[in-house]
Amino acid sequence: MFTPAFGMITPTVAVILLVIALILFGPGKLPELGKSLGRGIKEFKQATTEEEREEKSKETKESKESDEKKEA
Repeated sequence: MFTPAFGMITPTVAVILLVIALILFGPGKLPELGKSLGRGIKEFKQATTEEEREEKSKETKESKESDEKKEA
């Protein structure tokens, strides 16, 4: 028998959630909700990658500055 790890969604649970969403929001509203959810996830990913890039650039600047100070 398949026992999913904690936090995984099984196909049965996914179908149940889809049926509940159809009942609550109706079939006309679901595509709009999906688009907005997708946009939100995309913006979150962009924000986290930008933040990581900024941290890396700060670290490289600091290491360069410390290397220059050691050489001087």
